[in-house]
Amino acid sequence: MANSENPRVTVFIPVYNRELYVGEAIESILAQTFSDFEILLIDDGSTDHSVEKIRSFSDSRIRLICNEENLGIPKTRNRGVELARGQYMAMLDSDDRAYPARLEKQVAFLEAHPEYAQVGSWCRMMDAQGHVLNKVKRQPAFPDDIHAQFLFRCAMSNRSIMARTAILKEYRYRNDFPRCQDYELHVRLAKQYKLGNIPECLVYGRIHPEQITGQTPGLGDAKKQEIISGQLHELGVTFSQKDLDPHLTLSRMRKSQFIPDAAYLEWAQEWFIRLKQANTQSHRYAEPAFSHALSDKWLQICWMARSKIGWTIWKLFFSSSLSKNMLSTLRRRILH
Repeated sequence: MANSENPRVTVFIPVYNRELYVGEAIESILAQTFSDFEILLIDDGSTDHSVEKIRSFSDSRIRLICNEENLGIPKTRNRGVELARGQYMAMLDSDDRAYPARLEKQVAFLEAHPEYAQVGSWCRMMDAQGHVLNKVKRQPAFPDDIHAQFLFRCAMSNRSIMARTAILKEYRYRNDFPRCQDYELHVRLAKQYKLGNIPECLVYGRIHPEQITGQTPGLGDAKKQEIISGQLHELGVTFSQKDLDPHLTLSRMRKSQFIPDAAYLEWAQEWFIRLKQANTQSHRYAEPAFSHALSDKWLQICWMARSKIGWTIWKLFFSSSLSKNMLSTLRRRILH
């Protein structure tokens, strides 16, 4: 059992109006194969019965803190970081569930790799009723690949993260990011530390109508563009809003069923070559990870465009310099 004053892991669960789901989140942690933890729940002014649901559990490892007013996500997360007593801090959203061996596997990883600031995992999705779906959110495993992917998307699922608490206390979340505060933090951490993902599912992520990601898509896009803009500046590439809008589309083509046309293909090829040339000068991202990321995106674009453009798309694909070493890119994608 955990030492209540000095647990190895603090599992942090922020809560806001999640009476339907928070009990499952708590139960999934109490069922862990690793027992040296505390569960820190911070209720951010819920107006439903979330607090009553939490208080129905009697386990001494559960700590409930209630904000006097609704502080919002980043401030609540920062309060969790401040109050965490564990050497490691595991994140779990109040509508999700953890696999039984999650804590055990992530503690073992961080113990074996002291140079890593945090480690995440893949995530299997479930519906609002908790029925498991045939949908897995995969993430790259190795630091160079994660770092390169950050230029396009958040390559770590926050619900799956376990981090070193001391590092989180130093870096903290930015309060001016009501959305994507985890993505912004990961990008900052990657400048100084290695970040990894265990390539197996260790959490279940719930899809339901009340998710904040679905309620604030415009704000999410604006913050993602801000994060990406900062990375592009550091890369040393010149860009405009006309580049940012299609760049954001790169990470959501399949989800939105976006079918690129000839104009988009022309932009993408020129844009990727500019990114690669800028990286050759700045060495912002490690090679060959960055080139593999660009080749992978180029393959996805051409694949999505095939129904509109026809077989000639493959002539364009193979004639591009972005297709060099495609076999190694595909091998890397399969292995990671």
